[in-house]
Amino acid sequence: MAVARPGPAELGFVEAAPAWRLRSEQFPSKVGGRPAWLGAAGLPGPEELACALCGRPLAFLLQLYAPLPDRADTFHRGLFLFCCRVPPCCAGLRVFRNQLPRKNDFYSYEPPSEDPPQETAESVCLQLKSGAHLCRVCGCLGPKTCSRCHKAHYCSKEHQTLDWRLGHKQACTQSEYLDRTIPDHNFLFPEFEIVIETEDEITREVVEKENESEIIESMGEAPEEELDSMAKHESKEDKIFQKFKTKIALEPEQVLRYGRGIAPIWISGENIPQEKDIPDCPCGAKRIFEFQVMPQLLNYLKADRLGKSVDWGVLAVFTCAESCRLGIGYTEEFVWKQDITDTP
Repeated sequence: MAVARPGPAELGFVEAAPAWRLRSEQFPSKVGGRPAWLGAAGLPGPEELACALCGRPLAFLLQLYAPLPDRADTFHRGLFLFCCRVPPCCAGLRVFRNQLPRKNDFYSYEPPSEDPPQETAESVCLQLKSGAHLCRVCGCLGPKTCSRCHKAHYCSKEHQTLDWRLGHKQACTQSEYLDRTIPDHNFLFPEFEIVIETEDEITREVVEKENESEIIESMGEAPEEELDSMAKHESKEDKIFQKFKTKIALEPEQVLRYGRGIAPIWISGENIPQEKDIPDCPCGAKRIFEFQVMPQLLNYLKADRLGKSVDWGVLAVFTCAESCRLGIGYTEEFVWKQDITDTP
C-alpha cells in the first residue's frame, strides 16, 4: 500500500488472520498484539514509548506497511502507532516511522511466501535478528532482565511486576519453558490484520445524492418558517459532522483512511489543527498528512475489559514530506487527536 501523490483514499478494514501472516517477515498491516517490527535495529526505547502525561508504558495500537515505490530507500516502510490505555490519562500517543531498502540485513530480497510455514506452533518471538530482546508483556524493547533467571526481558519495572504476578514467579527457574509460558497479561489489544481497499471514487457523489433525496422527502411537509429556522441554526459543527458521516456512509466499517498528502476528514469543527500546530520534521521538512484512525476501530479493541478505556474521534498521523532517513532506526512522527464533540 502506497500513495506517491494525492489521490483516492485507501480504506482499512480489520479481519481475523492466522498468526503467521502477522509476523514481521510478512510485512503486515495490523491492529493489536505485539508489534511486528520492521527494522530489527534502532527500536524506540522505554523512554520513547512511555506516556508523556502519566509515564506508564504505551500499548501498541496498530502498524501500517506503507512503502514509497518511487524510492530505493523506502522499498520497505512501516508506521507504528502507540497509545496510553490507562485512565484517567488515555491521551498519550506516539507514532514512529521505519524504512529499509530492498537489500537489507533483515529480510530476503525476494517477496515473502504466501503459503503458511511448516511449523504449527504459535510461539512468541522475543528476540530479533539483531539480537535485541523484547519485553514479555508488550513486545517492545526490553533492556531490563529478571534478576533471578536473567532470561526474561522487560521494558519497565511495571511490566516485570505484572509478568511476575501472572506466572513468571513459577516459571522463572524453568528457563527452557519461558517462551511457552507467556500468560495473557490483559495489556495487549486484540490482534487483527488490516486489509486495504481503494475508496470508490463515486462514493461522495452517490451518497450526497441519496442524502439530498432523504432530506427533501423528510422535509417535504414541514412548514416554511420551520425550515427557515432550521437553516439558520445549522452550525459549522453540524456541517462538518455531516460531511464526516457522508464520507464514510458506504463503507461504515472502515477503521483507517490512508492517503499521503490528501486532506483528512474531521469529525468535529473543534480542535482542527492549523499548519502551525504540525511541527516540522527534525530534518527541516514539513510534515504532511498520511493516515487517520477512525472511531470504528474502538469497537474491536475491547478496551473496557479491565476498565482501561481509550477513546478518540479521529487520530491523524502526519509524517515527514521527504520521508527522511535519520539513521537506521525509528524516527518519531506526529499524531493529532481529535475528540468527538457533543453538539446540542
